Amino acid sequence: MKLLRYGATGCEKPGLLDANGQVRDLSSHIDDVAGDALNPEILQRLSELDESTLPLVEGTAQQDLRLGPCVGGTGKFICIGLNYSDHAAESGMEIPPEPVIFNKWTSAIVGADDDVQIPRSSSKTDWEIELGVVIGKGGSYIDEADALEHVAGYCVINDISEREFQLERSGTWDKGKGCDTFGPTGPWLVTPDEIDNVDNLSMWCEIDGKRYQNGNTSTMIYKIPFLISYCSQYMSLQPGDIISTGTPPGVGLGQTPPIYLKGGEVMRLEIEGLGVQTQNVLKAKS
Repeated sequence: MKLLRYGATGCEKPGLLDANGQVRDLSSHIDDVAGDALNPEILQRLSELDESTLPLVEGTAQQDLRLGPCVGGTGKFICIGLNYSDHAAESGMEIPPEPVIFNKWTSAIVGADDDVQIPRSSSKTDWEIELGVVIGKGGSYIDEADALEHVAGYCVINDISEREFQLERSGTWDKGKGCDTFGPTGPWLVTPDEIDNVDNLSMWCEIDGKRYQNGNTSTMIYKIPFLISYCSQYMSLQPGDIISTGTPPGVGLGQTPPIYLKGGEVMRLEIEGLGVQTQNVLKAKS
């Protein structure tokens, strides 16, 4: 299934994308694509529905029908840094002996095609396409062998980053990662049964039509089962939590000379089988 949330900001309703690319309403079956609705038993029940009997939603997704973040009520937005060997190299950083964990604040989460706002005083806002893993079944101290049983699905994330805030100012990475609109998520949450091999998905990101990132999840250093198990040693994972698993090379920081977003650009990014995001970049508010 491709689960989604459609409608105006803050008023999104649950739905799914049918085989013909049309949105079907799920409001009579779940309140939201969030929380307990992400548990395996509920997802199994939804997968058994005859989608042709679900109410058809007027409009075309990502055209005249806005899609919100593909998961609601996220409690934790966990990110993994330097998890692609080729991205670590372009950043001039060593491959970490353990996963680097940081957070994006949940207030950063927006829809896949919502505008991205450059923060005030920003000079180095950057892009990062990433594979997002959404937790469906919670737990602590999860065994790596059982980790994929806790996955509700996968999605596209743009881990937008302000590099000066992140790397050149004192403190942790978080303040350069969690600015408002810095976490476009979606367009849909794709359940694992639709993905043949999550460790071999092509992914790309273009800025104003120029492709800067062109990678594959196969170059991840720490794979998804390990990341879920690892994170669960330090926090309980709960339904709706997101783990953003790192980015391949081609970010603005890695260009010679570096290139950063100034406002007015269009970002477009895709992960194989998970959909496309398109964001207009707005200049910083005065």
